[in-house]
Amino acid sequence: MRIVTGALGLALMAFGASLLVTGGQLKDVALWLAGAIVLHDGIVAPLVLGIGLLMAAVPARGTVRGALVVAGCLTVIALPVLLRPGAPKNASVLPLDYLRNWLIALAAVAVFTGVLLVGMRVLRRWEAHRSAPRG
Repeated sequence: MRIVTGALGLALMAFGASLLVTGGQLKDVALWLAGAIVLHDGIVAPLVLGIGLLMAAVPARGTVRGALVVAGCLTVIALPVLLRPGAPKNASVLPLDYLRNWLIALAAVAVFTGVLLVGMRVLRRWEAHRSAPRG
């Protein structure tokens, strides 16, 4: 089964490469890939490393790190519509206020994270109070 899956993957890669070469989009794809490398290595990786260094002092860094990952994923998903080059010719193509909705989603992540952090703190205090010796 592994050989069949590998052969199918190689066949699909060859088909994609042939479409890329014969479709006349090789330069566009190469430019896009180069831009992705520059964006990742020049902006995303240093930003993530810097935030990671700053997070070392945060007490609940696991929870906050999870919230930042979710916020980053939401941002990556929203970027195409947030950075669209202008209003579409057909108003029904992108009919919503995507900036507002993205900000609402980020706010929901922040509120959920805050509630989770407070809940974890209350639970820890309750467990400490419950297990404290009485006398």
